[in-house]
Amino acid sequence: ASAQLQLAVPVAVVFAPGSVPGDLPKPLPFRDVQEMEISVNLRTSVTSHYEMIYRRTTAREEAALDAATAREADAALHLLQDASLGSLTMYVVPETSSLLPQGISVYVGKHRSALVRAGGGLAALHTRLRQLTQVMSFSASSVSAALSDRVPDGHLGPGARRHLKSSLGYEITFSLLNPDPKSHAVDWDIEDAVNRYVQPVLDKLSLVANFSVDSQILYYAVLGVTPRFDKESSSFLLSAHSLPHVINPVEARLGSSAASLYPVLNFLLYVPERSHSPLYIQDKDGAPVSTNAFHSPRWGGIMVYNVEVPASPQASLPLHVDVDMERVMEVFLAQLRLLFGLSREELPPEFLLESPGNEGLADWELDRLLWAHTVENIATVSTTLTSLAQLLDKIGNIVIKDDVASEVYRAVASAQRALAELAMGHLHSAFQASKEAVTSSERAFFDPSLLHLLYFPDDQKFAIYIPLFLPMAVPILLSLAKIVREARQRKKEPTKMD
Repeated sequence: ASAQLQLAVPVAVVFAPGSVPGDLPKPLPFRDVQEMEISVNLRTSVTSHYEMIYRRTTAREEAALDAATAREADAALHLLQDASLGSLTMYVVPETSSLLPQGISVYVGKHRSALVRAGGGLAALHTRLRQLTQVMSFSASSVSAALSDRVPDGHLGPGARRHLKSSLGYEITFSLLNPDPKSHAVDWDIEDAVNRYVQPVLDKLSLVANFSVDSQILYYAVLGVTPRFDKESSSFLLSAHSLPHVINPVEARLGSSAASLYPVLNFLLYVPERSHSPLYIQDKDGAPVSTNAFHSPRWGGIMVYNVEVPASPQASLPLHVDVDMERVMEVFLAQLRLLFGLSREELPPEFLLESPGNEGLADWELDRLLWAHTVENIATVSTTLTSLAQLLDKIGNIVIKDDVASEVYRAVASAQRALAELAMGHLHSAFQASKEAVTSSERAFFDPSLLHLLYFPDDQKFAIYIPLFLPMAVPILLSLAKIVREARQRKKEPTKMD
């Protein structure tokens, strides 16, 4: 199905005193629209409109920009901003401003604003603003990744298909694997760790989808690969090329994700058995991985947690192990960000991005996720409804019930509403409409009355019924032939003359 998407991003460019470039085309305030074309394939095009409003700072914004550091200014400005999802505010500060550290010309805060150092006139400012909008809203690569099913293979970046598909919900499972409970009695306070480190991130992501979290401890669950012993470091090593073979045997013990309605993310903490300790993961170049963890796109991540070997060989077994949950959760949260495609893109050295802190992601990163998921949802609805139409074309005598028809109408109306809201720059309502469209289109597509196995093709009907009717039909046909013959005989008889 062809799709023409228009994404509108409201951007306010606010000039602090002493930062207004001399070559502005009009006196402040004024509006301007900048367009960017993203070609996905021949039938899908995405046009982005950056609706720029240029103005001077208000007295309160000026006071906020008088803060000592960029972080303090960002927090103060956050209270004065348009807080609607998808909108951006760029504050242009004078070239000599001490707010930005030396050598930094762009500071991206953890809300929906950035500080930009003036200098170099309007053309240089435009270049910086364009880079900024692509970092903080969407870029050609993030839109192509969202529409990855429609993009020809060679046109995608290496990480484009790594992100999780957009879904109405996700299930997160934390598993502790203890293959050697005779040697190690492992304790992990997963409930407290989830509340402290994971829940703030999921609260922020609750706009995107529903999340459920559970945990389990698996005993005698081993990795499917035997690690190699390295004499030099007297440790065991897992090489990068053997990592894919680790997952399948472990997954067999995790419990079936087939019963789940939603994608399942697995985070595994593996405490190696005593005979294979300490165990380290190597990267492709043979160097040890600093986190001793690896992640698998769209599946989850595994972290190896080595236990200190006791100094005295007579130490009583099993050894009691208390897991340092802060260290573990730091790794798992980084992997969670990667799975959602929230990894920070390569940026020019003069860009400084504020760390999102314990919330796990900045407001603009949430917006970035919403832009991508909205576009992906609209594409999914289009594909689902096209498939449904093809199915109905194929089966001429299919019966479409009223409730299925109303779901199809609802899906189309919601998708059109999502497109309209995107074109107006209303990200939140566009995302909600796209979610409703996905729900309705899936309900229609998976309705039990539309199962094509319920409808037999004509050739199958003949194949079933001919063997049943043929034995009865033969005597009937012979009798009919006899009746016809006798009728003809009778017509001929009166014409005979004596």
